[in-house]
Amino acid sequence: MAARGHVQDHNDRRLRPIYDYLDNGNNKMAIQQADKLLKKHKDLHCAKVLKAIGLQRTGKQDEAFTLAQDVATLEPTDDNSLQALTILYREMHRPELVTKLYEAAVRKVPLSEEYHSHLFMAYARVGEYKKMQQAGMALYKIVPKNPYYFWSVMSLVMQAVSAQDESLAQTMILPLAERMVEKMVKEEKIEAEAEVQLYFMILERLGKCVEALDVIRGPLGEKLTSELQSRENKCMMLYQRLRRWPESNALAHKLLLRNPDDWQFYPAYFNSLFHLIDQSWSPPEEGEHCSEGAVHHTVSEVVRFVEDRIRGEDGKESRPLRGPYLARLELMHRLRGRGCPEESLLGDPLELMVQFFEKFGDKPCCITDLKIYLHLLPQDQHLQLVKRLSEAAPLGPQGDEGFAFPEDIKQLQRHLCVCQLSRALGLHHDLDVDGKLRLITELKAHYRHGLKFGKNALKTELQHSDMYCLMAAHVYVDLWLEMGDENMAWQCLGLLQEGLCHSPSNAQFKLLLLLLFCRLGAFEPVVDLYSSLDAKHVQHDTIGYLLTRYAEPLGQFAAASQSCNFSLRFFHSNQKDTSEYIIQAYKYGAFEKIPEFIALRNRLNQSLHFAQVRTERMLLDLFLEADIVVSLEESLKAMSLSAEEDDILWDSMRDNRDLTVFTSWNPKDRQLTEEHQRLSLEEETVWLRIRSLTLRLLAALAVLGHAPSQQNSETVNENGVGEKTSTLSNLLSQLNQTLQTGAQIAEKRTPYPFLGPPSTRLGPALLGGSCQCQAAALQLSVHLQELQMAGLDESSELQNQICNGFKSLVVQLQEMLNRCKGDLLEMKDGRLKMSPSLLENLVFFVETVCIVLWTAGSCAKVLRPLKASLQKKKKKKKKDASTALPAVLSGYQELTGSLQDLLTQALEHIKGQEISITALKLASLTLEVQTQEESSFMKATMDKVQSSYLRSLQEVADLLKKRAETLKNLKI
Repeated sequence: MAARGHVQDHNDRRLRPIYDYLDNGNNKMAIQQADKLLKKHKDLHCAKVLKAIGLQRTGKQDEAFTLAQDVATLEPTDDNSLQALTILYREMHRPELVTKLYEAAVRKVPLSEEYHSHLFMAYARVGEYKKMQQAGMALYKIVPKNPYYFWSVMSLVMQAVSAQDESLAQTMILPLAERMVEKMVKEEKIEAEAEVQLYFMILERLGKCVEALDVIRGPLGEKLTSELQSRENKCMMLYQRLRRWPESNALAHKLLLRNPDDWQFYPAYFNSLFHLIDQSWSPPEEGEHCSEGAVHHTVSEVVRFVEDRIRGEDGKESRPLRGPYLARLELMHRLRGRGCPEESLLGDPLELMVQFFEKFGDKPCCITDLKIYLHLLPQDQHLQLVKRLSEAAPLGPQGDEGFAFPEDIKQLQRHLCVCQLSRALGLHHDLDVDGKLRLITELKAHYRHGLKFGKNALKTELQHSDMYCLMAAHVYVDLWLEMGDENMAWQCLGLLQEGLCHSPSNAQFKLLLLLLFCRLGAFEPVVDLYSSLDAKHVQHDTIGYLLTRYAEPLGQFAAASQSCNFSLRFFHSNQKDTSEYIIQAYKYGAFEKIPEFIALRNRLNQSLHFAQVRTERMLLDLFLEADIVVSLEESLKAMSLSAEEDDILWDSMRDNRDLTVFTSWNPKDRQLTEEHQRLSLEEETVWLRIRSLTLRLLAALAVLGHAPSQQNSETVNENGVGEKTSTLSNLLSQLNQTLQTGAQIAEKRTPYPFLGPPSTRLGPALLGGSCQCQAAALQLSVHLQELQMAGLDESSELQNQICNGFKSLVVQLQEMLNRCKGDLLEMKDGRLKMSPSLLENLVFFVETVCIVLWTAGSCAKVLRPLKASLQKKKKKKKKDASTALPAVLSGYQELTGSLQDLLTQALEHIKGQEISITALKLASLTLEVQTQEESSFMKATMDKVQSSYLRSLQEVADLLKKRAETLKNLKI
């Protein structure tokens, strides 16, 4: 609500103080001021709405809504009230109410351009495309302006985009949109570029590529001026769709003559060549080859063209362009892929790479350019390439450390590129342990020497030698994985912390530190690292998995909530933000962007990460609060969770994770493959299904708690208990099937690259028996419902089955607790060892205990009335007062007693671990480091890990103590 301008009338002047209070966030004063004003002017509708905004912002949503509806039913037409109600409804996330507001305003003031425009935008917010089309035409009839007409046309296009029936879109909706635009074309009323873009979009969606080509090449195409080469790019796309390879080839050739560094046209040029060869195309004997000019239809012509571009660059006095040199390597790669002997016309790939390096080796992009063509070299030329490149990257004289260093930034960049290519060729991985340690020493020396070139760099700028540091860290990781020596991980962490000290904005240092801390079981330092990355917008979806995967499993429940909030805040605002983007696109005529915004919204709504975060956040809230702060039933009610309905769109789910976010120079055999990505998605989906089903089972369990006790099964079904039990049984059946699928995936134990996707919790959960124990606990609640219907007298077999279930639960929980035992951190031979898997097992134990306790609570609700009725019978038959307690009641009492013992054991184990970790004297560690500075960075890192483990144990212990308190409420 921006500050208001010129005061137009008395009412504006009266309302001004309320606006000011709301703008300044002083909502209570705004409400008081509105009340004062309403005492004097009861019919001042806007004051009521402004009061409602104040109420909404102070958490009194129901009062605010009632007040707003009082005004809305009067169908106001003053601008102040309408604008204020629009703001209120948007804050309430009720945009559909804005449409009703302006529908009423338009009925009362039918010739208002402003109200019609607001109505159109209100429909845009809720995606009512048909009504948008009608509103656009109504607006055009009142005020015949082109933009309004094309708003209506675009709304037709959006009907086609969102139509379930594709044939309806192609046969009715889009042809109607085409006719509407053609009418304007015939009347010569097309004015703006946006209108031509929209016409092109319609023809493209109808598959009328020839007509679209005529538009682009005709007088209307001259209006396409906002983007560089817009007409040429569209023509190229259409030629490729129409498979007009001669025109595609000639146009690419023509555009490359104009700009030989425009890479997008090289692939089109080469693709068209090979299509022409496959079709045995030959030019006509007379006249032009095609409408775009000369066509290069033989390999020799294309080779000559590329070589000519290179000669043109070689002859320049200014710095040459990379495009033609890369095009030569790309053409060689394609010719080899087709087995063409003409590959030899281009020369020896080794010589071409050396030549490229000599010209562009001092550019940071040189490594990424050459890396994709390394496969052109045979294995026996790898060392030769590195030797030749080293000769082309001279260094200064040898220093005291035995290493020669670069004398300027260009020399540094060349040497760095050689090191990066050596790693990409696998030469680093082929070294033995001593060789790798010597390599690390050399890389660290180069890193520290290179810092002098960035002495005056700003904090936001990266140091020129940062990549030496990152590469040394990667070699440390190689050694850690190869030897299992955690000292390598510590040294790696220390080195990265040193790098971050000199280059605080280096995202790669932060990402690798984040990953290493998580792998070592320490989540506490990770939250600040992720915050400092300052992830923007869609990055919460693409890299958020790095944070949310580890937070809860490592026992940091508060941080886990914060991590989920990072992501959920973005996903929830996406819906609202996208509507605003669409409205702006309509206002400014950026019609081609509107389907893109819709696609982005759908992509985020269908995101795997969104579904995971939503599910994990709800489970986490239950583990932390259900039956502690509020009851399980109330917690689930607040979440609006339905056991019967699955709100995850499994069939349209999208994996938006950026699995290549880490910089890596690994050779091809160590890189992330498509198979890795497929298996990771499969594993993530199965684990999400297990967690989602667990959540829905808890919702079904909570509903059972409301079931009234009834002996007659027909009456029970009337009260919905039978139906609720069948829901529970159905979900349990689905969970057991999913667990079987999960077991098959876990057996494979797919090893992902270290810098690839993290493994899910699926393997440890199944191996540790957590999922099986949770399923068994939930199964017991079904048996208890059967007992409720059967009664205590004639259910001895069922009671024995339930008692055995109780005993089995205790045994399984004891086994899970035993898997948690062992030292999380310990000193061995002066070295610090960690066992993060024990911490993960402890969290599984806590989660399972929560579910067992909720199941026990459900059992108690069934057993209490049964026990009460039994005691009534005993009072009537005093002679048999000594009758033994029914098996199920004594079994339940044993269960609660055993659970108390288990929780006491767990808390004692955690206390012991806290004492031993606190007593660790990290100062006495043997650190294999060369400098005092390295030692200080490593020790600071170890302190962070020690602090993180203590924090995790404290949070787990606090939760277990709260759960132990809830046991008192489970007595029957």
